[in-house]
Amino acid sequence: MLLLLLGIVFLHVAALVLLFVSTITSVWTTGNIGTSDLWLNCTSVGGLQCNPASAGEWIQAVQAVMILSIIFSCISLILFFCQLFTLQKGGRFLLTGVFQILAGLFVMCGGIIYTVMSPNWVPETESFGYSYILAWVAFPLALISGVIYVILRKRE
Repeated sequence: MLLLLLGIVFLHVAALVLLFVSTITSVWTTGNIGTSDLWLNCTSVGGLQCNPASAGEWIQAVQAVMILSIIFSCISLILFFCQLFTLQKGGRFLLTGVFQILAGLFVMCGGIIYTVMSPNWVPETESFGYSYILAWVAFPLALISGVIYVILRKRE
């Protein structure tokens, strides 16, 4: 049982780290002349110049859901440790699982919005960067860990 709990915590922390890295780093799109992310658009033409990402409401929606996914995943981890010590034998980690599933759904929404709207904002010469890919990797990890939490029962 201890190994199962350690594995679930490792999966949860891995998803949380991926969420942090994908939200903070500046490589959602990359090209020969610069990079773009949720916060800044940087170009190397005539020296490094970074401008705020103000392409409209859709980028603010992506920023919001990515931040919400981090918040819900952190709350889920805290709830897991609280429920680990307070939950009665045979109880399920339902609240923890719901928050983690919501975190996974938020990151999915952010990835979908960015995928659909970025062709209007990002030149076709640029491609998706590693932060974008990490966000999509964090989605199934968060969803899987949330489902495991919902299924998991506490034992002595």
